[in-house]
Amino acid sequence: MASSSLSIRLLSLALFLFLLFTPSLSHGHSYDPFKSKPVITHHGGPLLTGTLNLALIWYGGRTNLQPQVSSWWQVVESYQSAVPRAAHHGRHRDPKIIVNVAKQVADRSYKYGKILTSVDFIPKLVHDYTNEDPRLIPIIVTARDVTVQGLCSGKCADHGVVDNKQPYIIVGNPETECPGACGWPFHEADDGPKGMVLQPPNLNLAADAMVIALATALADKVTNPLNTGFYHGNQMNPLGPGLACKGIFGGGAFPGNPGNVHIDPTTGGGFNAHGNKGKKFLLPAIWNPRTSSCWTLM
Repeated sequence: MASSSLSIRLLSLALFLFLLFTPSLSHGHSYDPFKSKPVITHHGGPLLTGTLNLALIWYGGRTNLQPQVSSWWQVVESYQSAVPRAAHHGRHRDPKIIVNVAKQVADRSYKYGKILTSVDFIPKLVHDYTNEDPRLIPIIVTARDVTVQGLCSGKCADHGVVDNKQPYIIVGNPETECPGACGWPFHEADDGPKGMVLQPPNLNLAADAMVIALATALADKVTNPLNTGFYHGNQMNPLGPGLACKGIFGGGAFPGNPGNVHIDPTTGGGFNAHGNKGKKFLLPAIWNPRTSSCWTLM
């Protein structure tokens, strides 16, 4: 599946280039955005601002990833002015948050095995490939044959903190392990109503599903890097602005239906965002602090 792996890396990089955009506990979320309304508030801690220097760690095999995306990212940036007593509160525009891919490394040897846990192996990966540089935010992207503790049950990517100071994100590959949990809306869901299934915008289920998971985790990490920022619920199981709108991709969404999206007339792929070099993406809804509602690109 080398071509599939290459697509994953290229799609991830395309998304990042366009955006130039307490250890986590692996509990699944039973929150239903169609039945409940979150109360996402600030808990006194910092947000990630300025330039985000990412270290991409491709773990296992030949792991490789890549609307208007800028509009979606602006909602993430808007959390800066939602912080009480923010210095820029009331400005016409929020300061830009720039995404910079500062480092990439591939570990094809499965150094810590094929089952990654948040207590043991994820912190070691972070230490190994960032050299404990606090300026780097590691993003671990796993191969299809790697299992990540806590994923596939309520969330498809996770984020946490190593040594109470270094935020990280880890993204699972749903292709083999849980396409029915983390491949929707490109694969029939394991649970809930059996509704519409879309063709992936880049005709690669794993890559396109991982873009959704990565976008969700990145939004949640920027707004809650140390588990003291913006979230709904409690600190043991916080619900961020990305997960709060899970399963919504366009207006009119309901259980089993992702909502109104564009359909590519050539490929049949569903999308709501345009990226670099003609790439198309399906990006998830995000909780908008200014309207207290899930916001979508369509």
